[in-house]
Formats: sequence, structure tokens, C-alpha cells
Amino acid sequence: MLKIKNLSKKVRNKSIIHDFNLQVEHGEIAILLGSSGVGKSTLLRILNNLEIIDHGFVELDGLVLDLEQVNQSHTVGMVFQHFNLFEHLTVLQNITLALEKVVGQTSTQAQAIAHELLQRYGLSDKAHALPAQLSGGQKQRLAIARTLALKPKVMCMDEPTSALDPLLTTYVANNIKELAQQGYVVLVATHDISLLEKLPCTIHLMQNGTIIESATSQEFFEHQTRYPALMAFVTGQS
Repeated sequence: MLKIKNLSKKVRNKSIIHDFNLQVEHGEIAILLGSSGVGKSTLLRILNNLEIIDHGFVELDGLVLDLEQVNQSHTVGMVFQHFNLFEHLTVLQNITLALEKVVGQTSTQAQAIAHELLQRYGLSDKAHALPAQLSGGQKQRLAIARTLALKPKVMCMDEPTSALDPLLTTYVANNIKELAQQGYVVLVATHDISLLEKLPCTIHLMQNGTIIESATSQEFFEHQTRYPALMAFVTGQS
């Protein structure tokens, strides 16, 4: 289980994350829902050591997670909103680079891992293509495969459907479900309310850097009036 306790982060004396608390089980999808600027992406960046916290701590499976070491331990993986692929490298090289340079795998070992992931995500025929030759959905799958290659326990996804049409949104939702089924702790930052109907998840509505209301997707859609803040956001009234 991932436990985030009393996390706070200020930027130039402005509170971005404030007394944030969250628990997510392995195999659970936690949706961090909210409009731009509420702190969703900042929280994911904190978990990936891309932002430094001012207060609080994080536990994973009962042990305090040293956020300064996650880039070395690869405990937490991140799929960025704009994918952050290496445009000058092939699809295959986008996966093998970190395996060889960071993990220390041989070229043969790295390529074996990469080919298995490319096959899993339907990209085998694109192994020698450049990212510019991929569709948005294919780039998304490559970004997931590249992250999984380093074997994280926690998967963070920042606005994974922001640039996708409804059909591809459903495809990405299925990929996210598969990650949960494989036992990952999955955190998704989004303002895309269509994902709520496509994923069995726990929804956490954020405002001003903290969670103001939570519900499972099933509870919310069966009893929306019990969750007035979530209902207001989903119906565009907030």
C-alpha cells in the first residue's frame, strides 16, 4: 500500500499541496480529479522526485519511501502528459536506453525486455520507427512500456487522455486497468471526467492542493447526491 501523509509544498510562498493525505492499495486505481492548478500534477512530480516537499512523508508497503532515491530505485514510474519520448531515438531505443545506461543491462538483455514490452503493447512492427511516426495512442503505449521496463511498483500518469479522441481514451483506460490487474499502485491525474465511467477506481476530487471529497466510481454513479462537490465538478457546475 502507498500512504501519503500530511504532504505540503509551497512555491514562492504559495501553497500548491496542503496537508495532503491518501492511501492506495496495490491493484487500485486512484483518480486525482480537478481543474488545472489544483496540485494534481505537482503531487505526481513530488512522488517522482521532480519537486521537493516542504513537509510530510510517503510510505510504501510499510516502509518510508525516500523520495530522493526513487530515481535510483525506480520504485515510482511516471508517464508524462506529453510523453517526453526521445524524438531522435527509435521506439526500441527509447526503451533500451535506460535499461543499458541506468540499470546496467547488456544490449542483449535490454533488447529482450524491450521486445517483450513492444509485443505486449502492440508496437512490435514499430520497433525501428521514430516517435514522430507514431500516432498519439501509440506514443502513449510506448511511454507506458518505457516506464514498465524499469519495474516500478507505483505508476503515475499525468493527464493520460488529454490529447486523445474518445476511442483512444477507451483504449488507454483499458491499459490503465491492466496495470491495476498486474498489481501496480496506479495514480492518475486528470480533469477528464469520461475516465470515471471507464475505470473501476477511487475518485479523489482536489481543490487548493488537498482532497475535498472521495468516492469509489461505483458509489459515485449509484449515489451522486451523496457527493455534492464531485457531482458539481462532473456536471460542470463548480
